[in-house]
Amino acid sequence: MLGAAEFGDPRGTAVLWCHGGPGSRLESMWLDRVAASAGLRIVGVDRPGYGLSEPNPGRAITDVVADMVVVADQLSLGRFVTVGVSTGGAYALALAALAPDRVLGVVACCSMTDMSWAPGRATMSQPHAHAVWDATDRDAAIAAAVEAHGVNGSKMLGGGMDAGLADSDRELFADGDWMADAMRGFPAMFTFGLEGYADDRIADGCGWIGFDVTQIRCPVIVLHGTQDRMVDVIHARHTADLVPHAELVLIDGLGHFSIEARIVPEVTRLLARRAAADAQALTDHTDSS
Repeated sequence: MLGAAEFGDPRGTAVLWCHGGPGSRLESMWLDRVAASAGLRIVGVDRPGYGLSEPNPGRAITDVVADMVVVADQLSLGRFVTVGVSTGGAYALALAALAPDRVLGVVACCSMTDMSWAPGRATMSQPHAHAVWDATDRDAAIAAAVEAHGVNGSKMLGGGMDAGLADSDRELFADGDWMADAMRGFPAMFTFGLEGYADDRIADGCGWIGFDVTQIRCPVIVLHGTQDRMVDVIHARHTADLVPHAELVLIDGLGHFSIEARIVPEVTRLLARRAAADAQALTDHTDSS
């Protein structure tokens, strides 16, 4: 079973949203109104082990890509933009690499890069990432994830994340409306405890295998805040170097969560770029004919 939720304009341009880790289909709930105003139909999909999606032990990044395509087909989404947040960046890029006829463009926001790249891997949290990667088996990986996050994410609450927050993130957390939406979505992140999170780390621990980002041909925006203390900005720089013609957008002062407010404007700009490129291609084809 796979879970999905929709926000924004139900008749708008489709955006498949690949959530962070931990995360859920409800991650973009707080962007409902701004997405509707921008004419975007955001479809958030629970990866296996989160929300309504049953765990799939041993899943790879490419397995989740197949899940996302199934959801798109069920909802009759022909072509769509992919957005990947943090852990979700790999999934958004993999969709573009493996389903090129479906993906209009990608926004990878505050995203981890290929974890086979040692400098990026070294920046990740010891308890939240390395302890899970270094576990001897899946059960040990889940136990390490529970130790880092607390049962059902309890260590993430009550100031438990403060050390990883930029000032702009703290300001966002102080916004009552944002926090209300975040808390409504929080339980879905831990429906299956820390299984989803452990499986995320197991999937990305070996690096980006099974897909080749150098084959991506659609527009890609790599969006990151310079004050991100959870996923260092060097991840964005490396991803932008890997993906052909990717545009690196760095926003001074924003952190790991506050940067998400820039996603809808960047998707809108990406679609405008895509439309201009398609129009130019049509003109060139007509002239050559």
